Amino acid sequence: MINTQAASDQFLMLIEQNKGIVYKVANSYCKDEEDRKDLVQEIIFQLWKSFSRYDDQYKLSTWMYRIALNVAISFYRKESRRRDYSTSINPGILNFTEDKEGPEIEKNIHLLQQFINELKELDRALMILYLEEKSHKEMAEILGLSETNIATKIGRVKEKLKQKFSNIHKD
Repeated sequence: MINTQAASDQFLMLIEQNKGIVYKVANSYCKDEEDRKDLVQEIIFQLWKSFSRYDDQYKLSTWMYRIALNVAISFYRKESRRRDYSTSINPGILNFTEDKEGPEIEKNIHLLQQFINELKELDRALMILYLEEKSHKEMAEILGLSETNIATKIGRVKEKLKQKFSNIHKD
């Protein structure tokens, strides 16, 4: 018989040590604070449901990102059908330091967030992982795609983002 208290304690410790993953994904997919709280709860619930099936041949963070992103994408699709709004990415995910160049960098960060928000769900998930500096292999495991597909998609998304920036700077 499995010791459920030990499993519970282990799971709570896992969530505490990796809560950044859960909150980063929730912040990236939900603009509204109440929706974010709901999404965090749903992600943690789904992680708990899947905890007994975790395969330790994969990194724990890969497993958590995969579940969190799948839950977030499903949640986002349901919410976007219910409401017509754009979500925002938490500025902290971009990890830029503020330089003396101030307003121009802030403007570009804001534009990047806006452009990423306009991406399709899978492309947005890909950019979250890319900005987290995950390897192509890790992204492939998390998103269930091949490394070649990841590389191709990143190239296409980066090209879209460059195009959007060049269109802004033309005006």
